[in-house]
Amino acid sequence: MSPSPRALVVFADPALHRSRISRRVGEAARSLPDVVVQDLYELYPDLYVDVRRERALLKEADLVVFAFQLSWYAMPALLKEWFDTVFKPEWTGPGERARLAGKSCWAAVGCASQPGDYRPGGRHGRPLADYLAPLEQSARACGMRWIEPHVFYGAEGADAQAVDAHAAQLRALLAGHLERLALEGVPHGA
Repeated sequence: MSPSPRALVVFADPALHRSRISRRVGEAARSLPDVVVQDLYELYPDLYVDVRRERALLKEADLVVFAFQLSWYAMPALLKEWFDTVFKPEWTGPGERARLAGKSCWAAVGCASQPGDYRPGGRHGRPLADYLAPLEQSARACGMRWIEPHVFYGAEGADAQAVDAHAAQLRALLAGHLERLALEGVPHGA
């Protein structure tokens, strides 16, 4: 029997020491078997990403999840640096170099605002998908299958019960994606 599909959670929170939500998200992901959590700010406090290590993990993963809190309409700076150094076109494809083609990915995003704030006429004037478009397009350009993001709205004012519920839902989604990959017979590391 082949190994279980594995997930790589690329986790980025520059202020983890102040974030109840990110800490719970990380714990929830780590509690699953066959899930590797790469806490970028813990691993790379000097902002120097170990590209070989990250690429090796990407090659082994069947599912990649980008977990972060949206700040000023963008992903955290170290996650952007990770993309700029790890997802180089000469490594990711196209053609026979399409190392990430067919892998699934999605984003787990925390937002301080409510869903209605992300629409024309709302506080932010655009749908949340517009702010996540660079992440989605990067994944698609590498041949990855983009899955609808999991969003935690109202994260900044959430109480402990809402944070726990969010972490449990995220864990269940992650487990469900891995189970689906296993049922589809996706070869490990494909």
